Formats: sequence, structure tokens, C-alpha cells
Amino acid sequence: MEYFWVYIRFKGYLCNMFLIFVIWLSSFENVTALRTSLESSLEISSANSIPDPPSSGVFEPIEISPAVIPRYPFPGESLPPMYPSFPTTYEPVLTGKCPIKFSDISDVMDKTASDCSAPLASVVGNVICCPQVNSLLHIFQGHCNSDSDQLVLQKTVADECFSDIISILSSRGANKTIPALCSVKSSNLTGGSCPVKDTVTLEKMINTSKLLDACGSVDPLKECCRPVCQPAIVEAALQISATESANLVNANIAGESAGIDVLSDCKGVVSSWLSKKLSVDDANTAFRILSACKVNKACPLDFKQPSAVISACRDLAGPNPSCCSSLNTYIAGIQKQMLITNRQAIHCASSFGAMLQKGGVMTNIYELCDVDLKDFSLQAYGQQGCLLRSLPADVVFDNSSGFSFTCDLSDNIAAPWPSSSSITSLSLCAPEMSLPALPSLHKSGNAGYYLGERIRLLVPVFSVLVLFSRIV
Repeated sequence: MEYFWVYIRFKGYLCNMFLIFVIWLSSFENVTALRTSLESSLEISSANSIPDPPSSGVFEPIEISPAVIPRYPFPGESLPPMYPSFPTTYEPVLTGKCPIKFSDISDVMDKTASDCSAPLASVVGNVICCPQVNSLLHIFQGHCNSDSDQLVLQKTVADECFSDIISILSSRGANKTIPALCSVKSSNLTGGSCPVKDTVTLEKMINTSKLLDACGSVDPLKECCRPVCQPAIVEAALQISATESANLVNANIAGESAGIDVLSDCKGVVSSWLSKKLSVDDANTAFRILSACKVNKACPLDFKQPSAVISACRDLAGPNPSCCSSLNTYIAGIQKQMLITNRQAIHCASSFGAMLQKGGVMTNIYELCDVDLKDFSLQAYGQQGCLLRSLPADVVFDNSSGFSFTCDLSDNIAAPWPSSSSITSLSLCAPEMSLPALPSLHKSGNAGYYLGERIRLLVPVFSVLVLFSRIV
């Protein structure tokens, strides 16, 4: 067997990962090698040859079988949720009692499965997975009764269909805990306590043209600050809920009415009607934008009482290493929770700062300790944070680069310290609350993570795109 030295120059982390990968892979006898189109070729016994690569010398990403994925190179640390994982797909076992052709909504099912992929669902649930799941359920309602005027499902059918939906999503690589993660259940398909559940009655009670005009094409940049579709849905829901039927429903289930939200259930029925009238893509876009407006209004992180930070940072007169150490330790715990958006990060930084101020920390320790917005979001390998954009986002998977998602380039903006300890509201719509100008990417040491605006956390292990040169 002949051996050749291949000199390849990599930068930073990707170089280290590739070297580890090469050393590890060399321990196997049965591997598949690429045969170059140059004058000589590598001959490895018991391996199958692969067609000649392009004459330019640039090879396509090498797809590695799941059986030979190298172990996580940092054994002392817990396995990050973004670490490579090949989705397992299989044929789902369906009940056979759900009256819908799932092929009619196959694209939105695939998108939901990708957005809720098993290794990432728990950390993107608030921003990506659950908004897409709720959109899917609205679209499913609208298409399930395409041949009738019904906008909801009967309880028994809803149970069967909901089970099939979760089974199909799981068969396509989605996390099996979606119902618990996103707080969804089969009753979401029944219309609940809403007194109007069919198209004929609904269209007699609301201005359908106004609703379609408002939600037929939702502007992602304007809807959250100058909403058009949201109030139209609420108005329609109020109109169909404010009937004698609503009072009768509540009277017949006395004692349980406290747990029923008629308006919310009617908003679901209105959304189902919209799904009937709009294309699948238009409906999904509209529902995702509405969800983005909602989730970006608040911080989704859980802040435990920062007693240690308050103790170390109270009454500061100048730089204090123990204060920054305590703050960094606390934030390191926050970073393990989930990926958040840039706007959520602003809310989180302000909320946490207000907690510290109430405890007596009046100095801007964000500035003192160099805390950025990205520090409130999940970190990749403990080195690089990522803030998602406030617009609807999706998880993307392909065999060459693994799971990826688009990060916002404003993640190096300094975290805002609240101006007072009594923050009652925070609006990001006024011009003075706009995000600062995007900074340039000045951290060259993280070149292995950023590809433009898209962060590919799995590139170092999933695929290697190398320019080979033969040394004579």
C-alpha cells in the first residue's frame, strides 16, 4: 500500500477537527477512498472505487455513513444538541382512520419535521419548532374538510388524525416529544368551545373580504408594529363568539368554564377558514409571521435569582474581577437553555438587568464585563453564540453540512443596560428602539463557524470540502 503526504492548510477549529478526523479514520481497514484524476491514485485494499472527481480538483463533500461518525472530540464536555446526527426515517404506522391525504400537505409536513428535528427541537422550540407546529395544525384543519363546509374535526377523528400527524413527523426525523414541547393536543383540531364551526355560518357573520385582504399577504416587516392581519382575525373571532350559542355552551359545562377560552378557540376556527382559502405556502407564511410577532414580545429564558451576582456586583466603584466572574458563571447557565432571536435577547438583557438593579446593582456591569446580546443565547461548543433573526426562521438539513440556521449579524452588539429599575414596557417599533447598525465580523478565530449569515455548526465533522494536491 502506498502512502502520500497531503499538505492542506486549514484555519482555526476546522483544521483541528479535520486532523482528528483523518487520524481517526485511518484506523479503519475498510474505507472508501476518492480516486483522483491526476497521474497516480491511491490504492486501498478491500475498498470500492468511487467515480473520478471533477478535473478542477475540487471534490464534493464526502458523505460519511452514520456507522463511522467520529466520537465527540471534547469528552470532558456534554454533547451539544447541534452535534451531527443523521435523521432516521421510516414508514410510519398510521391509524387509517384520518380522512385526509397527507400528500396534499407533504411540503409543510417536511418543513415541520425539519424545524422540529430530534437533536434540535428542545433548543429551537420557542422560535422555530412550535410556531411551525401550530401553523401545521391550522393548515391541517383547513385541508382535512376540503370536501365539506366543516372547519373542525369531531373529537374521535381529531384523536386519530393528531396521532397520525405526530407519527408522520417522527418518521421524518422530528422529535417525538412535540406534543409536550409545544403544548399541543388533539383538542386543538376540534374548535373547542367556539360556537361556530362551519364555513356557511362563519361567512354569514364576518366580513370575509376584509379578512382575506388583511391576511392574504402579510408583510413580515410591518405586521408586528402596525398589525393588519392580527386584528382582523381577532375581530372575526369576536364576531363568531359573541352569540347566544356561546352562552349556552358555557351554561352546559358549568364548573369548567374557567378553563375555556372561547375567543382563543374561535381564533383557531378563523385560522382554519383562512387555511381553506389560502394556498398552503401563503397560509404557512402568514401564521409564521403572526407567531414571530408574538414570541418576540417577551424573553423566553428562565432567570433564577442571581444572588451571587448581586452580592459580588453591588456598590461597585470600579472594575471588579469577582463581579465579572460571577456574572459570567450565571450567564453560562443561561446559555444552555435555548436559541433566541435578536429582539428576544434585548428583552432578556433588559429583564435580567432590572432584576440586578432591584437587588442593588446600579453599575452597568454589562459594559464593565463586556456582555453582548449573543451571550444570552445558546453557544456552539462554548465558543460562539448565535442569535436568530426576528423574522420567521427554519432549520435546514442536508447531507453535506448537517443542520444549519441563519444567524443575525447583530449578535456582537453590547447588551442594553436598563435605564431604570421600573421597566414596565419595552417597544422595539419606535425608531429610537431600532437595532444598531450591523457590526462587521471581526472575530476571525471563528471562521470555521460562519458562512456569511448562515451558521453551520456541524461543518467540521459532517463534511470536508478539500482542494487536494499531489506531492511528487
